[in-house]
Amino acid sequence: MVGPFTFDTVLDLCRDQHRRIILAVLTEEPRSLTVNDLLEAILKYNHQSSVTEVSEEVLTDIRVSLHHTHIPKLESAGVIDYDSERQLVEPTEQLDQLQPHLSAILGTDPNLDEPIEL
Repeated sequence: MVGPFTFDTVLDLCRDQHRRIILAVLTEEPRSLTVNDLLEAILKYNHQSSVTEVSEEVLTDIRVSLHHTHIPKLESAGVIDYDSERQLVEPTEQLDQLQPHLSAILGTDPNLDEPIEL
């Protein structure tokens, strides 16, 4: 599914907080990011922790959800390209089309009240 995006599609992409964090980071820093960069952002904004402060189980759970749920969903929507060999996520031009909707949705998330950055 590649844009134009319906409002329901945007809401679906933003339904999960981990995806909202990924989208916010890619919107703020529109460049290729590693899966580890995304993992660290999720830990920072969802768990208020760093990689060294959480258990291996939490790290594994987040990595599994990134690889099996969040990255595939964002890739199938066309907002990211994913290079599995290099573990790189890159925003696409489609992400730019989502920007007005994302700003409104991310702006209302009480858990993302500060600017999202790596």
